[in-house]
Amino acid sequence: MRIALIAHDKKKNDMIGLAIKYMDVLREHELFATGTTGTLVMGETGLTIHRMKSGPLGGDQQIGSMIADGKLDLILFLRDPLTAQPHEPDVSALLRLCDVKDIPLATNIHSCEIMLRALKNGIFENLD
Repeated sequence: MRIALIAHDKKKNDMIGLAIKYMDVLREHELFATGTTGTLVMGETGLTIHRMKSGPLGGDQQIGSMIADGKLDLILFLRDPLTAQPHEPDVSALLRLCDVKDIPLATNIHSCEIMLRALKNGIFENLD
């Protein structure tokens, strides 16, 4: 599967922890991430990640373009709902595209863990 990892600033440590915990699952898939998140996760895990630009600098839009083109299968997006994001329209567009294209989207730790456990157990697979 092609999986995107995205995390707002206050959630980056959570994404790193998630990636460490599920490194055995993630290494079996092709990973993409917004710039800073990808750099941090790669640094802590050694996972190979295709990095886009930083979210506020267009990375969310790059991920959105991949969704629109059918190039992603799962989005793990740890959002910070309590902090205003300067690129909120890009975030909203990305979430809308997931719904339009029927791409599974997890936006908090527990939903990410459910998706990753399902991948690990062979319950969740590409639905194409």
